[in-house]
Amino acid sequence: MRKIITTTMITLDGVMQAPSGSKEDTAEGFKYGGWQVGWDEEADNIMDTKIQAAPFDLLFGRRTYDVFAAYWPKNKTEPHWGKPFDRAKKYVVAHKPFKLAWSNSALITGDVVTELKKLKNVSGPDLLVYGSGNLIQTLLSNYLIDRMHIWTFPVTVGSGKKLFAEGTRPERFKVADAKITATGLIYASYETSDPLKLGSL
Repeated sequence: MRKIITTTMITLDGVMQAPSGSKEDTAEGFKYGGWQVGWDEEADNIMDTKIQAAPFDLLFGRRTYDVFAAYWPKNKTEPHWGKPFDRAKKYVVAHKPFKLAWSNSALITGDVVTELKKLKNVSGPDLLVYGSGNLIQTLLSNYLIDRMHIWTFPVTVGSGKKLFAEGTRPERFKVADAKITATGLIYASYETSDPLKLGSL
């Protein structure tokens, strides 16, 4: 069975909305887009050796797909992201059909949870998810995530879409890997472990 593996950039207060640019996602009046500062060669190396080292397919929500499809086909020779993204199969989850602008893309719609379970059971490389906040909530609530790569940036923004939003199920994770870069980014990789068990005093 192939795995679904998410990579998410978050602030210290857990916000994942619009890390890369001011116009990336302004939903609900969010005005702090572009808070992702401090990415460096050390972070690129972690991406190359720990996250994107093996062949992979991509799984997106509609909004993130549109953002990526508008940029990466024009920058397909960029070594850390452009080249791997160009050769990957892209699956995009959407409520209704739309024209897919990125080459080698396929649409997932209808009973999304059932379709994602089928996709996991099809032979192929693991499915990497970038951004895609609404999709991640669906994946979390249905226990479809096998590993989460979380990059925590040393900033707070006070409001915005959270990685672990309201309705997140209690669950225990185990840390598979972790590192702090010279610019203060905290990289941690988590795998699902067990249902949450409470301690007692």
